[in-house]
Amino acid sequence: MKLKEGFLLRNMLGMGVVVSIDAATPVEGVITLNDTGIFLWKTMEQGETTPETLVRALTAEYDVDEQTAARDVEAFVAKAREAGLLAE
Repeated sequence: MKLKEGFLLRNMLGMGVVVSIDAATPVEGVITLNDTGIFLWKTMEQGETTPETLVRALTAEYDVDEQTAARDVEAFVAKAREAGLLAE
């Protein structure tokens, strides 16, 4: 799983905001990310990854158990997929 090209994460007023830099990849509305979402996005920017890799990264970075991290990753991936941010 990897991020689709044509999107960037920007910091706007202390929030993570995903913006389209390519007319071929428009975004409907504003996509904002919390700290966990920003961390997961930056982890995915480093290359192709799996949900398991993201869970391990979350548990290593934050004081969170594996079950909570897995739920957070699942929610992030579902929202990213729905918004068209993931390459299939």
